[in-house]
Amino acid sequence: MSTKESKPNLSDSQVSEIIKRLYGLTVSVIRPLPGYDDQNFYVSPSEGGEYVLKVMNSADSHNITLIELQTHSMNFLHQRGLPAQTAFPTLTGQLMSLEEFDCGFGMQKYLVRLLAYLPGTTIAKITCGPQILYDVGKMAATLDTVLLQMEHPNISSLQRENFIWNLTSVPLLNQYLHVMDGDPVQKVVKAVIEQYQIQVMPKLPLFRKCINHGDFNDHNLLAKPDGPSKYKISGILDFGDMSSGYFIFELAITIMYMMIENPNPVDVGGPVVAGWESVFLLNEAERDSLYLLVLCRFCQSLVMARHAVIQQPENEEYLMITARTGVQLLSRLWELGKEEVERVWFQSAAQFSQP
Repeated sequence: MSTKESKPNLSDSQVSEIIKRLYGLTVSVIRPLPGYDDQNFYVSPSEGGEYVLKVMNSADSHNITLIELQTHSMNFLHQRGLPAQTAFPTLTGQLMSLEEFDCGFGMQKYLVRLLAYLPGTTIAKITCGPQILYDVGKMAATLDTVLLQMEHPNISSLQRENFIWNLTSVPLLNQYLHVMDGDPVQKVVKAVIEQYQIQVMPKLPLFRKCINHGDFNDHNLLAKPDGPSKYKISGILDFGDMSSGYFIFELAITIMYMMIENPNPVDVGGPVVAGWESVFLLNEAERDSLYLLVLCRFCQSLVMARHAVIQQPENEEYLMITARTGVQLLSRLWELGKEEVERVWFQSAAQFSQP
């Protein structure tokens, strides 16, 4: 099933009906929110409160066990003081409901959840100085550390073999590389995949394992003002890419996404690493792999965005948000080389860490 066929496209009236039937709420305000392959709505009912109705794509909706575990993780983190989005139960006490609709490709089933609407602005819209970048790194490490304590009978469902967004799946990008044909950056992507297989794969046994959020990006993190010139992280969204992985994967993913909107992208790594290491110190193998893993995440983002645009051309603007800047950043990091980029990141992190 293509992404286009699996993505829901419910109308406002369908959403209002779902919310009334499942949650007993009467919608007074509704507006669409961005979504990569799911459909999201801001909802304000006349009874009060603010919510997000998340309608999962039909392909992912088949994996009820995984989504139930993601929802459990969100509530687990929230209970331990992290600003994760949480789910509200239906009138019958369920945290999700499988609903059947025809979105133009025949009757299909879509998992529906009502989530908390968290206050704040996405970090993508904020000029991120060193302090907020430090806080982002610290929050990412804290999240992975807290998730280590989580127990659940279906936790093994996070072993998502061949999940394309896990950084163990970098070699799988080869089967999608044709979407980059004619683009000069394809050569860099091929070289990065090759270096991953030579340099990173042998080190995997040396990396510390954890559960990754997997998409700690500037659109999934909210911040609100904390005093006249500071911001505080007020929300962590979208746990759809959660999987078993390694601490160093989360850090690499976080650095990559924090670079996208930053006017000085290469400098981003320093404060993020400093924040991260205030919670979780890297070992030698992890530190040595960070540069390449950041490049690998750029490659995943570029290749899969191009692939998704072929499936959903009408959603190109949203799908290519990261990819447009990503091409330039990947090329720049590759030209600078591992030694120079690591010098910038680790020297800056060491200085930042000093009280």
